[in-house]
Amino acid sequence: MAEIVLDGVDKIYGGGVKAVDDLNLRIEDGEFMVLVGPSGCGKSTALRMIAGLEEISGGTLLIGDEIVNDRPPKDRDIAMVFQNYALYPHMTVEQNLAFGLKLRRVAKPEIARRVKEAAEMLGLEPYLKRKPGMLSGGQRQRVAMGRAIVREPRAFLMDEPLSNLDAKLRVQMRASLNQLHERLGVTTVYVTHDQVEAMTLGSRVAVLRDGRLQQVDTPKRLFDAPVNLFVAGFIGSPAMNFVDAEIGADGDGAVLAFADHELPVLAAQLESRPALREYLGRRVILGIRPSDFNDAEFDGNGDPTIRITADVTEELGTEINVIFAVDAPPVRHEDAAALARDAAGDGDELDDSLPLSRNRTRFTARVSPRSQVRPGSQISLSVDVSQLHFFDQDSGLAIGHPANV
Repeated sequence: MAEIVLDGVDKIYGGGVKAVDDLNLRIEDGEFMVLVGPSGCGKSTALRMIAGLEEISGGTLLIGDEIVNDRPPKDRDIAMVFQNYALYPHMTVEQNLAFGLKLRRVAKPEIARRVKEAAEMLGLEPYLKRKPGMLSGGQRQRVAMGRAIVREPRAFLMDEPLSNLDAKLRVQMRASLNQLHERLGVTTVYVTHDQVEAMTLGSRVAVLRDGRLQQVDTPKRLFDAPVNLFVAGFIGSPAMNFVDAEIGADGDGAVLAFADHELPVLAAQLESRPALREYLGRRVILGIRPSDFNDAEFDGNGDPTIRITADVTEELGTEINVIFAVDAPPVRHEDAAALARDAAGDGDELDDSLPLSRNRTRFTARVSPRSQVRPGSQISLSVDVSQLHFFDQDSGLAIGHPANV
């Protein structure tokens, strides 16, 4: 095993296009690090530079205590698992698992031992004599992982290995990956565009945008304390709600006004984030996670409420998503625009002035499944104001975040 260090790493393509820009990241020995971000953010390029499949334009890359900038992939002692399984169709599962070891002229008894252990670990024993065409997608991906495991490398590099699987299989494979990492303890760098996958797999998660690292932290810290508007909106499903709000003094605390609603800012929040006091009498971008709402009828905490009309309800069994509009225009900030483009999925900015919202801001609240809310009905939503997020309107940085002080 080994730690991986990227020190000021750049990747510049023809025409001066920077795919990765001054990336500084230390991946600890035995850590499961996930690189996540929208399409084109540089995450796969960073992984390919670690693998040696892309040349580094600038900076230093270390695996263990060795600089490997110019070392070919075969000499880096890493194993890679790709989105496509890349199995040899004419070989059996057993032959696929053993092939790389044979090329390295590993002794036959050692090959047999490693193949047997990997097959047991991944539940592949019944399929060892089958060829890939006789396997399901999930079984093929397990073979691809087994081929990496038998190498016994210093690090695993995984490039969206679950993206070709259906939703149920992806959940199962995520659990298998977690178990494998617990058992093997090998340094793993995992690339995905799926933030749910990132949050459930990563010891730490690195969020990238336009080739630059935005924030790296544990999944919980990313969710609870995002460093900026982009990270706040990218991490979490459904996404955080944003709206422009004015923050004014109110005794020892403060009050937030947006659209036709008001919410208190607790004195404890002002104490924990002294920088907020500098914004009294000014406008900020307010962020509220869907999970910090509830149907007030089922909230026993006495939280403040806002009265809304539900436009759409999504009944999911364990909760209900309530989609509603507030009478304020959508937030206009480059980070919000980037999130909208990613949500649209086609490179175009999502037009939030659709008939549903009529140039109002759409919110999502996650409420108790016992709620009787239905489309068109009015409901009082309680808001856990201790969990509010505040962002500077110009910079998009989280107000009071330690990294921004």
